[in-house]
Amino acid sequence: MSGPAADRLILGSMPGKASLAANQCYAHPRNLFWRIIETLFGIPADLPYAERCQYLAEQGVALWDVLRACTRSSSLDSDIVEGSIVAQDFEGFLRAHPRIGVIFFNGAKAESVYLRHVRPVLPDDLATIPTVRLPSTSPANASIPSPVKLRQWQAMTVPS
Repeated sequence: MSGPAADRLILGSMPGKASLAANQCYAHPRNLFWRIIETLFGIPADLPYAERCQYLAEQGVALWDVLRACTRSSSLDSDIVEGSIVAQDFEGFLRAHPRIGVIFFNGAKAESVYLRHVRPVLPDDLATIPTVRLPSTSPANASIPSPVKLRQWQAMTVPS
């Protein structure tokens, strides 16, 4: 999900089962993503999905996943089979969105997959786009309290 004027990109790893079933990013009811977005950008988490995405794009934020495909036995990032990883076409995406000035990772797995499978094959001008890892909004990342996650996610509100 992105608009042509996106200046920030949020990357997840791969949608979980609830998100795939709903055909929506961060659809698991306990995932904090849309509640954090509501607090940061004033986009109500209970709006229909298409409207939330539209409003997020109007804020200059693109939303995507590092992986185009992978094999895993559950929704957990830790279950992703390394040899099954197929990354998205980042060169194409970033060329189509030349204003993106910072890439934010929703969790450590998104960052590690990007750094291992994507950044090394990007041309220099794209490989140098700054990156920031944010704490995962997944309910599996319950060790970090919600207020701490929200404070760290506030980095998203500063356009690049």
